[in-house]
Amino acid sequence: MSQPIPFVDAKFKLAVVQELMYNQGLLPRFDLREYAAEQGFTYDDGSFEAVPEALAYFAALEVPVELAEKVTEIYMDGGNEIYLEIAPGWDGEDGLFDVHEFADVRHFPNLKSMTLLYTGNEEALTALRAQGIEADWL
Repeated sequence: MSQPIPFVDAKFKLAVVQELMYNQGLLPRFDLREYAAEQGFTYDDGSFEAVPEALAYFAALEVPVELAEKVTEIYMDGGNEIYLEIAPGWDGEDGLFDVHEFADVRHFPNLKSMTLLYTGNEEALTALRAQGIEADWL
């Protein structure tokens, strides 16, 4: 495997992994039920909280640098599979997966569009747009 992308923001990484794993099928698919059975832990599938073992899995997941060029769009939505695999009962009504740091955009030369979970950070939208990325709130 090549070098992994050195992400600064874990929540931005999750948005990228959603695109690569669940939308494009370029990373092995994570399924919380299967992972829990394999690793021998239980979790509350109705909880709004993140399952620590799922967070740890994604924190340790390496995204190869050569996949960066495949990311042209990021669409963050409360119903994205990655969020429901991490926090099965999450309803999107809190800031659990909000991205506040966008330095990782530099790794994705073909990123042209981002739809973000609402944080109200208009400066972030302005900065993303200045980099040629169509950015808006969900």
